[in-house]
Amino acid sequence: MTKDMTNGKPLSLILSFCIPMVFGNILQQLYNMADTIIVGRCINSNALAALGATGSVCFLVIGFATGLCTGLSIPVAQMYGAGDHKSMRRYMLNAAYISGIVTVLLTLLTTIFCKPLLHLMQTPDSILEDAHSYLFVMFAGLAATILYNLLAGFLRAMGDSKTPLAFLAVSSVLNIGLDFLMIMVFDLGVMGAGLATVISQAVSAVLCLIYMKKHFDILDFEPNEFAIRKDYCQKLCSVSLPMACQFSITAIGSIIMQSAVNSFGPTVIASVTAAMKIQTIVIGPMESLGITMATYCGQNLGAGRVDRIKQGLSCSIKVCLIYALAAIAFSFFLGRFIVYGFVSTQEADFASILDHASYYLRVNAIFYPTLAILFVLRNSLQGMGYSFLPMSAGILELVARVFAAWILVKFAGYLGVCLASPVAWIAADILLVSATIYAIATLPTKIGQQAVATA
Repeated sequence: MTKDMTNGKPLSLILSFCIPMVFGNILQQLYNMADTIIVGRCINSNALAALGATGSVCFLVIGFATGLCTGLSIPVAQMYGAGDHKSMRRYMLNAAYISGIVTVLLTLLTTIFCKPLLHLMQTPDSILEDAHSYLFVMFAGLAATILYNLLAGFLRAMGDSKTPLAFLAVSSVLNIGLDFLMIMVFDLGVMGAGLATVISQAVSAVLCLIYMKKHFDILDFEPNEFAIRKDYCQKLCSVSLPMACQFSITAIGSIIMQSAVNSFGPTVIASVTAAMKIQTIVIGPMESLGITMATYCGQNLGAGRVDRIKQGLSCSIKVCLIYALAAIAFSFFLGRFIVYGFVSTQEADFASILDHASYYLRVNAIFYPTLAILFVLRNSLQGMGYSFLPMSAGILELVARVFAAWILVKFAGYLGVCLASPVAWIAADILLVSATIYAIATLPTKIGQQAVATA
């Protein structure tokens, strides 16, 4: 059920909220990884490369949608923290209207332009059709992705991080079963992996909707709350659009970087795909802690508790850095063995994929502490209502990835590919650290202005 994060010890609240999200993140990544493993082992390494070639484009679109939904839930968290349930419900409804419009526009644009974008990214002809079929299915099913992320965001805004976990567990098992069904039985290839993911996300979304309707008394909407409110929409857009753009800006850098990776051919594409899937799970707890801080800071901003925001920031940074050290050790000593799961040993390029993927993991792992700081500060700033600053950090990430793609790769080859993300993390941290110091210093004034506006 709901959890009030404005009272109690910050560390215990943050951890109790974060841990279910960590498991949820792992489950979500596991069923994404299941696509990759089943495609790589049950089809071939070219199919794995096709799946990898779509990664940055998926991140561009689905990242935009995820950022939008996360941003739409922040005013909900602030109103929940302030105890204003009427305004909270109005924010929810207006957020639903905004996400509906975005869903229609995104679905139309992405399904039309996904193939030209793959051509623009220099996707090899040998994997182009598989990559396009997977992307088309994923984009056609955007409604399921957006609905789940919006409802899960609302639940987290009200302090409930356990329910989305339970529904993700159900959809993860379903996704793996559907992967085998679509690929091994129906012989749908890479497209089948996309269908399995979309169907699983749709099930999660429906379960969230049913649960919220049955178990949350504070969500008994009154007739006068269904109206579209210009002031509410403006507030929602001012928070959510910068967050969505931040994800997209970062993704544009990833697309540019993917173009550089594509120039190395299918073997390197498959290697980076496997490494990034492993890395996504390894860094998942840091990302979950960051998302936790968005809710924590949002609720405490609504309650006017600057002191608790400072305490929460301090605790979360320490926890995240400790985890980053453990993640470094894991990547160095166990990462290579996990790569075995992605490619059949019968593949002619198996040894090369293993070496390239292991090297990628180790180079990136060295810089995990910088990524830990990025996750905590970026999400905390968003929870405090400073959406423009994280978006600016995303622009720095884009510049850094462009530099890596055009300069580092040219002079350092594959090492430049491996250093692209760490360079982007460092660039973002330079701005986020100073932005957080500024935000903490100006929070009392911000809270005072909100109190006057509400009065």
